[in-house]
Amino acid sequence: MSDLPISSIADALATSLTADGPLAGTLERIASALERLAPPPAKDPDLEAADAFVWHPADNELHAVVKVSRIPLALLKGVERQVDILYANTERFARGLPANNALLWGARGMGKSSMVKAIHADILAKAPGSLVLVEIHREDIPTLPRLLAAIRRSDRRVILYCDDLSFDQQDDTYKSLKAVLEGGLEGRPENVLFYATSNRRHLMPRDMIENERSSAINPDEAVQEKVSLSDRFGLWLGFHQCDQDTFIEMIRGYCRQYGLDIAGDALHAEAVEWSRTRGSRSGRVAWQYIQDLAGRLGKPLSAG
Repeated sequence: MSDLPISSIADALATSLTADGPLAGTLERIASALERLAPPPAKDPDLEAADAFVWHPADNELHAVVKVSRIPLALLKGVERQVDILYANTERFARGLPANNALLWGARGMGKSSMVKAIHADILAKAPGSLVLVEIHREDIPTLPRLLAAIRRSDRRVILYCDDLSFDQQDDTYKSLKAVLEGGLEGRPENVLFYATSNRRHLMPRDMIENERSSAINPDEAVQEKVSLSDRFGLWLGFHQCDQDTFIEMIRGYCRQYGLDIAGDALHAEAVEWSRTRGSRSGRVAWQYIQDLAGRLGKPLSAG
């Protein structure tokens, strides 16, 4: 089978047809069938249609997100320093100034992805239309160059966001991401910034790095190849498990936000017990307790 696109094959067949040839009818039907199979030409995404999108590479389209799942920025407790740093970086980018790609790494459930979405919403509230948030799933990273080629032609400033980014053994898609972030002839488009969240500081498990060190001819070069991806992020923000006081403050903030009325002593005792049964304290665990509490109180979780 030729490596030519279906549409090119169809065109070649169509030009080879003769009105009186014995195979003219058959060739014409083949050409028509191939034309129907040919995918439509790719369209540039309409980034003016919304302020948030999800990339669907199978359709070669950005699907608009009408209502983004997020929480108010004020509800993020115990990570105020990280919020300040990422907010300043994002605000500079929205204003057309230089900014860094950001890697938010560390403990699960401590608000990494919530922070990205909350900052995006807060900046939009102050400067409508200034910033677009585009989510790309980790398994779609190999299609990133195709997405960037389309976004590059837009005038809007875009935060490209990947949640829970990591790579495992035999996974070499990280090489394409490296080229997109800082390498290649074209480089990263000026109107695009890349934010990623991960539980791993270097985006790869320690045993993967150690295996490279033990099996490579030049161990240092092998390790540098694996960890150099995280070096492409100019901004690293670490997240760690919170202490009990911060955990209780998270829950109190949710109670105030959603109008959940419960006595302070009872709230403290229940929250501590909840965290112990889960074996951890984090923003995610606090939110799970709030959902349980709101259900028991018969109150919907709509902002008051």
